[in-house]
Amino acid sequence: MKQPLGVILAGGLATRMGGGDKALLEVGGESLLRRIVARLEPQVEAIALNANGDPARFDALGLPVVADSIAGFAGPLAGVLAGLDWAAEQGAESIVTVAGDTPFFPCDLVPRLLLAAEGAAHPLALAATPRSGAEVLKSGGGKRVNRHPTFGLWPVALRDDLRAALQDGLRKVIVWTDGHGAGEALFPAEPFDPFFNVNTPEDLAHAETLVRAGAA
Repeated sequence: MKQPLGVILAGGLATRMGGGDKALLEVGGESLLRRIVARLEPQVEAIALNANGDPARFDALGLPVVADSIAGFAGPLAGVLAGLDWAAEQGAESIVTVAGDTPFFPCDLVPRLLLAAEGAAHPLALAATPRSGAEVLKSGGGKRVNRHPTFGLWPVALRDDLRAALQDGLRKVIVWTDGHGAGEALFPAEPFDPFFNVNTPEDLAHAETLVRAGAA
């Protein structure tokens, strides 16, 4: 199998940060987006950015910018589809997506997603972390992992299936991935959750603390 392409999902509305591009916020004197590119680049063949609106605001990064083809901010799956369409133009077989507000994701994300998808009909897998005992109890003893649906391995071969699902109104990532037997790549959540994302000003301050402490 060819090395996947990488797609950074940055097409959200960032309502809890007051709007704008969360990915351009800075932590430790560097934007979230540059930190994400640096972490993803060694793991993939090439990178594109999924974002809507004027792509010129990302010119400094020198990355191709692909917009959602499904109107109305249809969520992460619309960004995945945009990435798959871009990858198909490149002749790629798969993509790995990462969120544009999660600067500390694992440096071995891609190989472990590929391993989780081995033997499946399609190279499809999501990242996951163990749930705490309190989380399991709160959910009534349900699933013992937290899946991170913006961090996944996606096959180009299923892009038309995904397009049809989105056009039919599907928005929940897990519903679609479960329907195709997605694997799970389990990552440790200690000493901190590597999929911690910056949603609020408080989260941004916490990210700054992690960087200054050398923890991330």
